[in-house]
Amino acid sequence: MFTFKGGIYPPEHKDLSCDYPVTDAFPSTKTVTIPVTMGGAPNECVVNAGDRVVKGQVIARSDKYMSAPVHASITGIVKKIGPHMVTGNTEVPCITIEADGSDETAYMPPLNPFTCDEKDALQRIKDAGIVGMGGASFPTHVKLNPPEGTEVEYVILNAAECEPYLTIDYRIMKETAGKVIDGLAIELRLMGARGIIALESNKADLQDTLNTAIAEAGYTDDMEVRIVKTKYPQGCEKNLTLALLGREIPAGGLPAAAGCLISNVGTVCAISDAFRLGKPLIERPLTISGGACETSKNLRVPVGTNVGDLIPEVIQLKRGEVAKIISGGPMMGFAMTNAMFPIVKGTSGVLFLTKKETYIVDESPCIGCGACIRACPINLVPVMMARTIRAGDFEEAKKYGLIDCIECGCCSYACPAHIRLVQRFRYGKNVVRTRDAAAKAKAAAAAPGGKK
Repeated sequence: MFTFKGGIYPPEHKDLSCDYPVTDAFPSTKTVTIPVTMGGAPNECVVNAGDRVVKGQVIARSDKYMSAPVHASITGIVKKIGPHMVTGNTEVPCITIEADGSDETAYMPPLNPFTCDEKDALQRIKDAGIVGMGGASFPTHVKLNPPEGTEVEYVILNAAECEPYLTIDYRIMKETAGKVIDGLAIELRLMGARGIIALESNKADLQDTLNTAIAEAGYTDDMEVRIVKTKYPQGCEKNLTLALLGREIPAGGLPAAAGCLISNVGTVCAISDAFRLGKPLIERPLTISGGACETSKNLRVPVGTNVGDLIPEVIQLKRGEVAKIISGGPMMGFAMTNAMFPIVKGTSGVLFLTKKETYIVDESPCIGCGACIRACPINLVPVMMARTIRAGDFEEAKKYGLIDCIECGCCSYACPAHIRLVQRFRYGKNVVRTRDAAAKAKAAAAAPGGKK
């Protein structure tokens, strides 16, 4: 069984939702609030308040290569364009659309991914607004077009889904294995690579399902299923690459530097839809779970659906039991102040946790036990990173791996003093990036021809 050194074994809680099929849901208010940018370079609105838009129509875009357009997820009237709270409790420009009851769509014409020109295939993926749906939201057309001279030997389908509670990838593979295989095959065609589906051992029941879909599609010689150990964070690209290929992604580098490319289950399904149906990325499947839910579920909703607009018609909560709302998984997700935030392309789940599940306790002093070092899946030294950040020595923190930290939360989970290490590292990274940006701007201003 493939695995890596370090990591942790938190309670899985996947039994809450793994048996519930993906069902379609729609906000009770019949409105969606779609962020103007959901991955890549900032977009600009191409619609105005009062305009009628059609499902699948581009409503925000950028001319920059490192960008992904945003489309209307419903047909209706643009009611407002302005700031709205999103994951992370920040406000960003959003487009609010109210449905008018029409089923009209503005999809692209279908395109055969195996006979069209590769440039046209990459353009289709960009035009569909496809980004990584595992959370990072990196534009997929950029990922599938690595720098010249880079050789990608493997495309790894990240089917580990190692975050507790989340089961949406499991359900997608169980219900639509053929679409998953089709999307992966399209990526293999573009990269000229071999496919590996990384499946955690707690989902081994899907191995026969996926192998059957591979055989029926005729890709037995092009892709395979490999079982990886159930351990968090097995789904991290650094850990998957090391576990499956024995290769290490360089510090600050991308998987392509190790000869591979990693895609999420939802992403390859969106790619299949973009070619077969001409459908942009306008829907998001996700898990709704947690002890405060009357019934955990797997849903498919229009991008921009406010979570609060699914309560109580779709999401029923136990009265007085909600202690924390998390956008994403419990390890790397963001605690939200309320439920009125939109589900976006990178939202894999929303959790409603009870007080018992959150385990909120006060910090105590660090005793230097090294538990965080043993748990770190990428061999950093969290205890020294935290100490140097506290001392204000951010350059020293970088030497201990601050910038390489993947913010997985293993160190915080393992710490017997309950120190919020990840929060400290996020703060440290922000300080370093702000300082680096200021230094770069100062250097540019001092250069010949620069602005004084």
